[in-house]
Amino acid sequence: MTKGIDHLVICCNDLEAAAQHYQALGFTVTPYARHPVGTANRLVQLQGVFIELLTVAAPDDIPSDTPGSFNFAAFNQRFLEAREGFSMLVLDSEDARADQRAFEKAGLDTYAPFDFSRDARLPDGSTARVGFSLAFATHQAMPDAAFFTCQQHAPEHFWKPDYQDHANTAHTVIEVAIAAEHPLELSEFLMGYSGRDDAVASDDALVVETARGRIAVYRPDAYRGRYGYPVPDLSNGPRLAGYTIGVASIEEAKRCCDVAAVDFTSLDDGGLAIAPETMNATAVVFEQVNT
Repeated sequence: MTKGIDHLVICCNDLEAAAQHYQALGFTVTPYARHPVGTANRLVQLQGVFIELLTVAAPDDIPSDTPGSFNFAAFNQRFLEAREGFSMLVLDSEDARADQRAFEKAGLDTYAPFDFSRDARLPDGSTARVGFSLAFATHQAMPDAAFFTCQQHAPEHFWKPDYQDHANTAHTVIEVAIAAEHPLELSEFLMGYSGRDDAVASDDALVVETARGRIAVYRPDAYRGRYGYPVPDLSNGPRLAGYTIGVASIEEAKRCCDVAAVDFTSLDDGGLAIAPETMNATAVVFEQVNT
């Protein structure tokens, strides 16, 4: 079964500053939450997909690496030691353990599934326990990126309409962008990861459509044409480099940028691009789409 984009992990050194910046841009941001492995987050919930602003809150709680397992917290800690930015792409899952077996069958580098739970603050101020099972996959050519699927065990406590109402009219993630010198080299990995058996390739990009949004791998020039800013440093391999948010009103998105005093570039297709240096080293595009 083809999976859809579930969420994006954006690493930041100062979680509260990042949350305040997203709020200034017209996003509603969920309350602070702690993971049992030393990380903490605040979220931007859209329609069936979310942006996870993540930081290391308690380094002493990060577990040691274990052979055969993927260390979520340690990976993001090491990521932040080098830079802020888009560290992990996540697809949705109905069965994380089945995903792990499928990844292995597809020849991906994969790991033992990981289960955890945490308390979630609800809009009325109460708390509820939410749980997740994760299945990880990595690609040796992309040491600065990780991929996993996320199975939710209490979605009724996680998704809340109050958290999905945004002043900038954001409602979905249209695209996740990977910057790479040679996009076609990621074709088999991304098809195995997404459950697709096809991908669309051109001279400048590779596109894999998921059940919710697309994964697009761009050559440097094509990335700049799409996201309005230069490609990030690729000396250590391909990078998760940006994403496109679908909004109901591009004018409201522009207004929020103006109120926040955030500079943006107008794109030829009518969208607007925000500079990576103002978005935790991640390029962000707003594009108007029908709800």
